Amino acid sequence: MSLPRLWAVARKEIVQLRRDARSLYLAFILPLILLVLFAYAITYDIRNIEMAVLDHSLTSESRSLVDAFESSGYFTVVTHLTRYDEADAVLGGGHARLVLVIGPSFALDLAARRRTPVQLLLDGADANSATIAQNYAEAIVAGYSADILLEGRQLQIPAAAESRVWFNETLESRNMIVPGLVAVIMSIIAAMLTALTIAREWERGTMEQLAATPVHRLEVVLGKLVPYAGIGLFDVALAATVAVVLFGVPLRGNLLLLVLLTLLFLIGALGLGIFISAAVKSQLLATQVALMSTFLPALLLSGFIFSIATMPFVLRAISYIVPARYYVTVTRGIFLKGVGVDVLWADATAMVIFAAAGLSLAMGVFKKEIA
Repeated sequence: MSLPRLWAVARKEIVQLRRDARSLYLAFILPLILLVLFAYAITYDIRNIEMAVLDHSLTSESRSLVDAFESSGYFTVVTHLTRYDEADAVLGGGHARLVLVIGPSFALDLAARRRTPVQLLLDGADANSATIAQNYAEAIVAGYSADILLEGRQLQIPAAAESRVWFNETLESRNMIVPGLVAVIMSIIAAMLTALTIAREWERGTMEQLAATPVHRLEVVLGKLVPYAGIGLFDVALAATVAVVLFGVPLRGNLLLLVLLTLLFLIGALGLGIFISAAVKSQLLATQVALMSTFLPALLLSGFIFSIATMPFVLRAISYIVPARYYVTVTRGIFLKGVGVDVLWADATAMVIFAAAGLSLAMGVFKKEIA
């Protein structure tokens, strides 16, 4: 392999890239837009849950329970009901996602230290939101019950669990989502960028000239890959800066390790893009194939949104060949946990294999065009 020839191919690709406004937008603007848009749009945190109250007790004790819901910051009382049959219209019409029903003997049962049930009616059309709202509500009722039990008494609770949350102390879903977004976005952008390279040569009629040169196919592949690898590293650095500065995501790990593992991931993704570009020989078709082969697997099977452990066996098995799975683990591990190679070695090994596979695919399909 000749470094001057490799650099000549890389310089040619840089010149073509500078003249292609679409590729420049795809390389520098789109990743930032996607990161900001998805980071604000995707969240597992639920606040200001609309709540209706049907209070048959109308006592200071029942009002205290309602106040506990409102002061929690998770619930907002939007209406008070007078009849039980109104709950169906409120939930069905989407005016509230939860109805708290307090019985007429609520205060008397509390005073007598009897079991005092309250009813929670939830809109289960959105099962995830309903489950989260139910957990919030049950925790509030449990805390209220504990306060009533200990009120005016010097009781010692024999065992009490004290939770300490590590790595994401505030339980902000954004801290989990943003590092994963970096992995998903880069897997898409990297493949789409290089998906245009060889196809562009064919469409512009310059492939024959390139094939006539004494450049080895490895030099062509690496020469076309180097500029985009630099762009990818710049995009990841920009995304990491936005994550830390704009979204307050902690970066606890080794920055150099993140750069090295990112480079491995980019080599594999860029090689996949070159493989697609050389195989289909059409920029439009290459873009579509690159998008379908990276976006859906990265979004659905990487563990970014859905936990891999809860997937059916077949999907769990397929996820092992999705490179974004390993890079999501790497970004979350380095950003949130500050772990090193001793923990991430298996994912790093998988990414080395992915990088080698990407380059091999690119060279294999390019073999017929360049001797």
